Amino acid sequence: MTSVAEQTPLSDWGALDGSHRRVAVEVLRFGPLPRARLARRLGLSPGSLTRLTRPLVDGGLLVEGDPDPGSRDDPDHPRTGRPSLPLDVAPSEHRFIGVKVTGDTLFAVVCDLRANVLAEHTRPLPGAEPAAVVGAIADAARLLRADHPGVVGLGVGVGGFVVDRRDVARAHFLGWHERVPLADLVHEATGLPAVVDNDVRALTAAEHWFGAGRGLQSLLVITIGAGVGCGIVVHDLVVEGAHGGGGSIGHRPVLSSVVCEDGHRGCAQGLVSSRAVSGAVAQALGRPVTYDEALALAAEGHPAARRVVDEAASALGVLVADIANLIDPELVILTGDGIGLVDVARPALDAALEENRKAPLAPVPLDVQPFPFTEWARGAAAVAVQEHVLGRARAARAVTPA
Repeated sequence: MTSVAEQTPLSDWGALDGSHRRVAVEVLRFGPLPRARLARRLGLSPGSLTRLTRPLVDGGLLVEGDPDPGSRDDPDHPRTGRPSLPLDVAPSEHRFIGVKVTGDTLFAVVCDLRANVLAEHTRPLPGAEPAAVVGAIADAARLLRADHPGVVGLGVGVGGFVVDRRDVARAHFLGWHERVPLADLVHEATGLPAVVDNDVRALTAAEHWFGAGRGLQSLLVITIGAGVGCGIVVHDLVVEGAHGGGGSIGHRPVLSSVVCEDGHRGCAQGLVSSRAVSGAVAQALGRPVTYDEALALAAEGHPAARRVVDEAASALGVLVADIANLIDPELVILTGDGIGLVDVARPALDAALEENRKAPLAPVPLDVQPFPFTEWARGAAAVAVQEHVLGRARAARAVTPA
């Protein structure tokens, strides 16, 4: 049996086995952590934790921080004697590019290992066909890498169905209705390991690991804008679905007989999306109306706009309660470029939530976040971080029979 002293130092995430990776990822997500608290979080004995952390520290993947004499390792379990040194992930030059693709614009960021944004870049898309999108991503990556040469991974967030974080099965807003191997195309164009995910799931991944959902086992991220999307975390894992459709709630029936652009009657897309709200107000007024104008009219008390916006907020409340009743999450984050709806019609949203939340479940905990598009790009970078640190483990989960 190999002793602790004889263990080979581990300095690269790709070289970690399951046990060492579990320790390192826990420190990445929640560190710096005192050893006693880390051992309890992972259900390990002090000896087992020492055996697993020693090669990570010796290899430089983890570092020991300064002691905190006041805590004696853990304020909840005080001890006497010399305080232990908390463990943290070592400072790294590794960088990750995240890209959010909309119908006409590309938003890109460079992040560190904990998805902190270090630089950002925005450029228009020259076209919506795959070659144009890939070319724009490659150009943005080239520009960002000039100042950040340590880039080791690239993530792309796309609104649509994405399978296995590799292929876009459909992206309606880009006009992609045939399967596009986007991860492979981006890798060929940039030379970087590339991963692709649904943009809402990518945002959810960032919030789960490094944002408001950090430390939670269950989480919902519901977005409203041109579409209605949802990211779901259950048992500490983002739900992707067997065919890339996890979290597809846009056409879930909620209220009334309104028909959306795809012909679905009474679905969330036809009531809550920014296009649906502006279209309904425009119809009532007999003239074109932007989404921001529709919200402004409702805030001013215009009867038709007020009715449309309140109905949309009520529909959103029904939708949130419906999904929350199914998942029973610890937190619901509401965001998207249409989130102004909540500011204007919060009472209608809250009333629908209260009416449709099933007793004896607790009230739905809401966190309303007006994220800019660069935050969505950060989500794509977080997915690239996950692929970098979990790559082999994630692949093993994907092929393990149920």
